[in-house]
Amino acid sequence: MIQPTPEQLEIIERQLGRKPRGLVGIAAQTESGIPLVLQMRSLVEDKPFPTLYWLCSKDLYQAIAELETAGLVKQLEQRLQDEEEFRQAFLKNQRDYVAKRWAAMPQDDIDRIEALGFTDLFHKYGIGGIAQWDKIRCLHMQYAHYLADGENVVGQFIDSEYSLSDLLITQ
Repeated sequence: MIQPTPEQLEIIERQLGRKPRGLVGIAAQTESGIPLVLQMRSLVEDKPFPTLYWLCSKDLYQAIAELETAGLVKQLEQRLQDEEEFRQAFLKNQRDYVAKRWAAMPQDDIDRIEALGFTDLFHKYGIGGIAQWDKIRCLHMQYAHYLADGENVVGQFIDSEYSLSDLLITQ
């Protein structure tokens, strides 16, 4: 994870249209230092934040929104039902994500999560805050996880089929 420079913080604010809440650092950036994915705190103002990784690139966001509008989420959910290897990889991504999120939390946040009674939620909710691991809530969060960690079967599929990594060169 990379601590953002003041210049990167300005870029992030422009990308999001606001100051980020719960920002821990930059989880992925272009070669020229443009932030693509932010790593977020799991607890922000005593409320669970739905994702460890937040896609902040407007170009990637728009490209993925178009894929969602075209019905890609439903197609991928069907693959989860039909293809055991794809399903097992996806479930492993969820388990690894939960473990990574716990490992990234400072002890103060863990203590507060326990005090607030959210411990079970943080064991249950996977990528994008989804509890039903046979569903895909958001391709943006799947792709953010892929860019941050390199291990996300949905993000890998999106990249291989739709060449979103080509957009990274122009940012």
